[in-house]
Amino acid sequence: MPARRPRIRAVLFDLGGTLVDESDFGGLAELAKRLYLDLDADEIAHVYREVELEHDERPPPGDREQRQVEFWRAVLSGASGQPVGREGAERFRLWLTQESAPVRLYSDARRCLDALDAQGRALAVVSNSTSEARLRQLLDQVGILRYFARIVSSGTEGVAKPDPEIFRRTVERLKIAPGEALHVGNLLHTDARAASAAGLHALWLHRYGTGYGPEPMEITSLLEVAPWVHRYEHAR
Repeated sequence: MPARRPRIRAVLFDLGGTLVDESDFGGLAELAKRLYLDLDADEIAHVYREVELEHDERPPPGDREQRQVEFWRAVLSGASGQPVGREGAERFRLWLTQESAPVRLYSDARRCLDALDAQGRALAVVSNSTSEARLRQLLDQVGILRYFARIVSSGTEGVAKPDPEIFRRTVERLKIAPGEALHVGNLLHTDARAASAAGLHALWLHRYGTGYGPEPMEITSLLEVAPWVHRYEHAR
């Protein structure tokens, strides 16, 4: 008789783009006017997602702030159809840190967390972010802080995804083996493949996808997470 698969004792989540929607493309268009750029919100949204996927696959060099500058330089240049220099992109990034952008919980997030909680899974957040304190503030703001046993921020840890170390630290604090954990995130390389490299199971949340993407498995909604865990544990 084949050995039973180890139980998924914990599910880890990315935050932005996975549990919460931090995008405010209308607000970005308004902010870009300070650089004398007249941008369309839909065009920014389109270019933003393209650049996000490109930088996920091929991250630019430098630290987190430098990568953010390059990200916004690429978005603003692509959306405007004209080159935006690093100085302008740096000013734009600084303005963003001073603005209070709306943060919305995705409609499928709470139902996903409730289903996993009912199954008895421990839950955690692993995010490339400023600090653990900021993560807790955002989670409390959208009303889901109570779900999480561990909250791990790259800014506090000094190590960021896709480095497998941040996943290893999280499962160690949950007192479980990597093979007993599942990570769910919206970036194929930074989240799903990095978690797999650390020995975790992984699901790639691609809300604009088809569900037939490359390994690790692609899903299009958080409502697929709890059923996937159930099927995995009961597969023979």
